[in-house]
Amino acid sequence: MILASARAETITKAQAVQGRSLWEDAWRRLMRNKAAVTGMVTLAVLVLAAIVGPWLSPFTYDQVNKSDVWLPPLANGHLMGSDALGRDLLTRLLIGLRVSLAIGFVATFVSLVIGVAWGAVAGYVGGKLDEVMMRFVDVLYSLPFIFFVILLMVTFGSNIILIFVAIGAVEWLTMSRIVRGQTLTLKHKEFVEAARASGLNRGAIIARHIVPNLLGPVVVYVTLTIPAVILAESFLSFLGLGVQPPMASLGALIAGGASDMELAPWLLIFPSIVMVTTLMSFNFIGDGLRDAIDPKDR
Repeated sequence: MILASARAETITKAQAVQGRSLWEDAWRRLMRNKAAVTGMVTLAVLVLAAIVGPWLSPFTYDQVNKSDVWLPPLANGHLMGSDALGRDLLTRLLIGLRVSLAIGFVATFVSLVIGVAWGAVAGYVGGKLDEVMMRFVDVLYSLPFIFFVILLMVTFGSNIILIFVAIGAVEWLTMSRIVRGQTLTLKHKEFVEAARASGLNRGAIIARHIVPNLLGPVVVYVTLTIPAVILAESFLSFLGLGVQPPMASLGALIAGGASDMELAPWLLIFPSIVMVTTLMSFNFIGDGLRDAIDPKDR
């Protein structure tokens, strides 16, 4: 009786494990990663604060008050102090976080669409088309990233929409190489051969069978691309080529805080803390996803 009960329990556990999908198993592994969970919670709080926070603030991000110039934190209702024009730093920081996150997500989405489409087509079709497409990627790789973005900004002007396009149009290069490498492996798998034998054309095979099976490495790379995009935008704003006043971003706030550091150090300290926290959260999530999805680590 005891042996039968133990055998039944073993079979039940085996069925439960066998019925668990790859994504369910990856999610369980991700939830066991304390650093990744901490990063997700922290990022959720930051995103919520960026969306809701400015609506709850008694100040607007561009509200100038000459009587509140360079107030320290907790003075006259300014929880994080004010800047040289008397604008509330907390409100501007929340707006800056919103803008930086928006640029990070939108520019990464642009690079995702271009990179996945480019790499999947090049890897699946192969031959001369693959050679031409990847040589084009190599040529773009030879250009300095920041120089290319700055050239676009100077040529077409500086606005938020152009920042989305400029950064996203450059960040897709690495994505295309990753997708191409995965596609070269997938296109010889049995399920792709079966789809080809059933009469599906190349476009349908890429859309239905190749791209869905690339989601693992693509998701991991996306979580690592977003902080890189935010950092690139911050660098552009620091140079005065990014978000223009009175609008704010984390980079623009750090640049303004650096110039007034001796008189009002809080203008540099608080945006820097938010920037580091945001980047570290994305990196923790990316590392956790990589460990959770990597089959060799299962």
